[in-house]
Amino acid sequence: MSSTSLSTLNPRTKGYEFFGPPGALFITLSVPITTYALYFGCSEAAGGCPPPVSTNAIVDALSDLSWWKGLWDTQATLIYLAWYAFCVVSWAILPGDWIEGVQLRNGKNQKYKINAFSTFLLTMGITTGIIYRYGPQPLTFIYDKWVGLITASILMSVVQGVACYAASFREGALLALGGNTGNFIYDFFIGRELNPSIGSFDVKSFNELRPGLILWVLVDVAMACEQAVRRGGNVTDSMWLVLAFQIWYVADGLYNEPAIFTTMDITTDGFGFMLGVGDLAWVPFVYSLQARYLVFEQVELGPYKTAAVLALNLLGYYIFRAANGEKNDFRNGRNPKNLQYMTTESGSKLLTSGWWGAPVTLTIWAIF
Repeated sequence: MSSTSLSTLNPRTKGYEFFGPPGALFITLSVPITTYALYFGCSEAAGGCPPPVSTNAIVDALSDLSWWKGLWDTQATLIYLAWYAFCVVSWAILPGDWIEGVQLRNGKNQKYKINAFSTFLLTMGITTGIIYRYGPQPLTFIYDKWVGLITASILMSVVQGVACYAASFREGALLALGGNTGNFIYDFFIGRELNPSIGSFDVKSFNELRPGLILWVLVDVAMACEQAVRRGGNVTDSMWLVLAFQIWYVADGLYNEPAIFTTMDITTDGFGFMLGVGDLAWVPFVYSLQARYLVFEQVELGPYKTAAVLALNLLGYYIFRAANGEKNDFRNGRNPKNLQYMTTESGSKLLTSGWWGAPVTLTIWAIF
């Protein structure tokens, strides 16, 4: 492909999001810091949520070299790498259909292997077998090695971000329209290449669905195991609710894997540190905050509060699934409900009725 056609296909990005390179640098640094802070600011080891720690104590800790060394855990890193390798091997060997995504600017369609739900079932089967055979104790290491696992996931995000940025300069790479500014900080963060791949292995969609989402469920189960060990084999009703809601959410997303290929993450955004750290670190170690909190703050809700929480969650889930179903149908050229839409100046179409209509959306915001 000639340099002229490449420049036409991959035009230089004119504008910035997130306030440009300063904003990208801020988020690049603040997301890992916040992930750590949610542990040190809400943990049993620190003394609660929030812990009774003075500003001077925080300054003293940060100035202590041993505190920084404590962020690294070789065993936790090896465990995380083994988990990531398990997800890759599962993607490779488990059966799954190959589907085509939306047509790209170069006229091609990226192909994706659909077996995320099979990977989830395999993981849950192995986990259930371990608990049935050995009890909850073997999984409690996740609670004990939390900080080391965070560090490993962040390092994986950095390595992948740098590798994908460097690989985006190879000849023929299709770049994201928003990630080709020429500024390293911004392009590294936002993602320069649209679909970085190794052969048929699509890095972006793999990270979006497998190592972080499924690990989120594993973390939740491990927190329930930690609580069960402390309570002589049983867990609280609040922990059961967290497990039910979050496992269902993940299972539903993985089961409906084809729907992700019409989302902006896949069709528009490049894969850089922003998506990498969100998928690999933020999702499993921030979204599981409730389960980790309930390990040392063991809340019993009782039947009436449990029923109320369950009803509210089911209502929210129905709205979530119905709204995303309408969007997915519309982006795939179907409109079974004859929903109204508007066409923007750029030519894209936006739904203006159904769950995406302004009056309905405002009503939902007011309720929730």
